[in-house]
Amino acid sequence: MYLFHLFRSFLPLHNPIGFGASDFVELALAILLVGLVLARAWLAPAAQKLAHHTGWCMLFLGTLVVVLRLALLPLHPVPTPAGSDDFSYILLGDTLAHFRLANPPHPMHQFFETTFVLQNPSYGSIYEIGPSIALAVGQLVFGVPWVGVLLSMGLLAALCYWMLRGWTSPGWALVGGLLAVCEFGPLNSWMNRYWGGAASAIAGCLVFGALPRMRERARTRDAVLLGVGLGLQMLTRPYESLFLDLSAVLFFLPELRRGKEWRRLARTAMPALLALVPAVGLLLCHNRAVTGSWTTLPYALSRYRYGVPTTFTFQPNPVPHATLTEAQHLYYLGQADVHGGTDTVAGYFERLVSRAAFYRFFFLPPLCLALPFFLPFLREFRYAWIALTILIFALGTNFYPYFFPHYVAAVTCLFVLVSVSGLRRLSEWKIRGSETGQLAAVGILLLSATHFLFWYGVHVQGDEQILWTMTAYETVPGINFGDPEGRVAINKRLAEAPGRQLVFVRYFPTHGYLEWIHNDADIDNARVVWALELSPDENAKLEHLYPDRKVWLMEPDAQPPKLVPYPARHGPFLTVE
Repeated sequence: MYLFHLFRSFLPLHNPIGFGASDFVELALAILLVGLVLARAWLAPAAQKLAHHTGWCMLFLGTLVVVLRLALLPLHPVPTPAGSDDFSYILLGDTLAHFRLANPPHPMHQFFETTFVLQNPSYGSIYEIGPSIALAVGQLVFGVPWVGVLLSMGLLAALCYWMLRGWTSPGWALVGGLLAVCEFGPLNSWMNRYWGGAASAIAGCLVFGALPRMRERARTRDAVLLGVGLGLQMLTRPYESLFLDLSAVLFFLPELRRGKEWRRLARTAMPALLALVPAVGLLLCHNRAVTGSWTTLPYALSRYRYGVPTTFTFQPNPVPHATLTEAQHLYYLGQADVHGGTDTVAGYFERLVSRAAFYRFFFLPPLCLALPFFLPFLREFRYAWIALTILIFALGTNFYPYFFPHYVAAVTCLFVLVSVSGLRRLSEWKIRGSETGQLAAVGILLLSATHFLFWYGVHVQGDEQILWTMTAYETVPGINFGDPEGRVAINKRLAEAPGRQLVFVRYFPTHGYLEWIHNDADIDNARVVWALELSPDENAKLEHLYPDRKVWLMEPDAQPPKLVPYPARHGPFLTVE
């Protein structure tokens, strides 16, 4: 419990065991050397035996992710939804859990206007349903949408291993699976929010795992998995699904240049296309249910009405066609400002270079040493294809005026494959017949494991003081801790209040981007209804609709956020044209 109190000071006489900074460095190096010996003597043979059992490895890796995250629940509980993206995806998951694709518009929808949610012609999320399928499963089976996120991240680690089995040896595939656990497991931000990249990353694993197997054996099962992966990406990131489709075609370019291979490809193409049909049908039906048009995506309608999400950089800024609340107007101005309205070739490449730091998300620091050793593989077509696929995704998503790692989540497993391939090449490197390269590769893996275990140990054993002190130095903090926005305290107070609640939200003129208006798919039957404060007369109409609810006033911009019984003094009513 108090292990990490040892690190509260690096001054020798102030540390509980009398260690200074240099002592800790020497201790870490000694532990690393011992780890090298143990890894070669015990871990490597045991891992080799396990690696050949695909099913057991997948079960082990998936379970490991789930268990490691559950162990963190005492200090890092189920993440509290925060912000428009979280709320919108949860709304869609709740809608799917009610076995419908959209909800009827509410007659008093002006109270429930919020960012990334449509109110007409139906009430629903602007996003595609791929990620919310997992949330719906978590809600239906376990009563907690986040469990769907937890399970999907476990599935991602398992499928990373399965994908790598199509590209490399069983041993190195298991190494890649363990790296996926460390990189995309319990401490990753995708695990700890509701709009992460698990669905798209899973789609990429299915596609990139099926492709080499199809080239080798041309089995129907692999063709079906290819189609399922392409379909899942279409239901998750429709724009980026074009890049995934293109990469699949480019993979078979050598076969396409040889006429005698066309018949074999045609036999596998048909099962893949048939497996893709349900996703296409679901996409069209979802469009129809939400927007009233088979071909209009929900976020395209949102862009027309609210001006968000903003357009590509080569397009002009969208113009809102609906009356915006102040919060919606703020989102629109923020995205329009990032967009800039115009783009140039120089601006495009400047933006591309500036986003290189975002790809740090896909690599633990020691793995950067393995990347140069991947370069010799580029002489082979299939490895050059990996680099080309990553480049296509990078270039294509660079037309977004802003960027998040989940935009390129489909190539997550390719980043793992690049790391594993570099390590494999490094392990084969010999100097004067010695196994220098193998020791270096094992050392990099141990450093990666040490990096993960150190921060996992901080989060699982540290108390609040340790967490506040140490996590300030965490490179990419992704796990929820504390209550920085005051949402946990507010939600707890509402949960403890008896009966059903109606909360009017009053934003201050200094309001930022933090959205608080969020509701269930079935608003009228929800225990808590969140509504935008309008005028006293309008508010009275909503109170009349819900006569059995206790009414509150929420001021999220107060420090700390304030929840008081309603009525209270009336501030400015933040609705703009």
